[in-house]
Amino acid sequence: MNHNVHHSFVSIVGVLQHNRQIRDLGAWLTGLYGELNRHFSDYEFVLVNNSCDLAGIDAVIQPLPEDLRKNVFLINLSVPVSRDNALLAGLDRANGDYAVIFEFDFVQSPELVVQLWEKSQSGFDIVYLRAPERRLSWPYRQLYTLFYGILHRYSNLRIDPRAHHSRLISRRALNSLLRLRENSHYLKAIYALVGYKTAALNVEQPLFPEPGASFSEQFRTSLVAITSFTTFLRSLLWWIFVLSCLVAGAAIFNAVKVRLTSYDIFGEYHQTVSGWAYLVVMISVFFAITCLNLYVMSIYLSNIYSEIKNRPLYIIESVKRY
Repeated sequence: MNHNVHHSFVSIVGVLQHNRQIRDLGAWLTGLYGELNRHFSDYEFVLVNNSCDLAGIDAVIQPLPEDLRKNVFLINLSVPVSRDNALLAGLDRANGDYAVIFEFDFVQSPELVVQLWEKSQSGFDIVYLRAPERRLSWPYRQLYTLFYGILHRYSNLRIDPRAHHSRLISRRALNSLLRLRENSHYLKAIYALVGYKTAALNVEQPLFPEPGASFSEQFRTSLVAITSFTTFLRSLLWWIFVLSCLVAGAAIFNAVKVRLTSYDIFGEYHQTVSGWAYLVVMISVFFAITCLNLYVMSIYLSNIYSEIKNRPLYIIESVKRY
């Protein structure tokens, strides 16, 4: 009897996004199977086929040992979706006490699953793999810095910019996560939103750009995250309103000064034209009022948007009775 076997049911979730990942599927399953079989009493593999060749997947899985194959569940999506939504399809199907999202980037390190579980036993419900760096070109790095800066400044969410998708999630944290049925899922923000004690496990594998993801797709994802989880746009409209008031004040002062002295605020001479000062004053006032209305409307729209999402007002981590 192996005394190192832990009596926990672990669900491994993997997403097949590209056909080239099928080449690693056999090694991915075999390596994880060896670790899980040695250390856990129950386990399952939940694979999500997100637009990959089904015949190719079958050709890899069929030759594997029966003890491995009987624990594999393959979910075929009818149309391609984002990786986060594909992960949700797998998490919905996961039955374990712990669900582990395990990327194909770690095919050579199946022992990380056990390390994630051991870290969780110190009282953590979510344990993720943390990269030493994000390897991107300089323009992309600046955009990522701006994106995470906005998330940190205009929301209460604390999202690690170097977090891999790979992570372990306890059953109670997963149940809370799955209750947040939003159409625009950005999972890293959802993990932070549900809370629970979270820890990082440092690895040497750096973060690389997602294969096949275009700049326009990543930009749209960033906009969805910013509009869904931050007050950035509302704050931006507030500063536009403040700036419009300053511009309107300067324009009004300049118009009155030219009307009275024939010199503008830069000391240049201007011949006064009848009605010009009045027109500038009225345009400036209405410009500021328009920006104020936009800001007020943004507050209403933000409140309506929050109500439509129907996020829970609170999430109970645990109840202790004495």
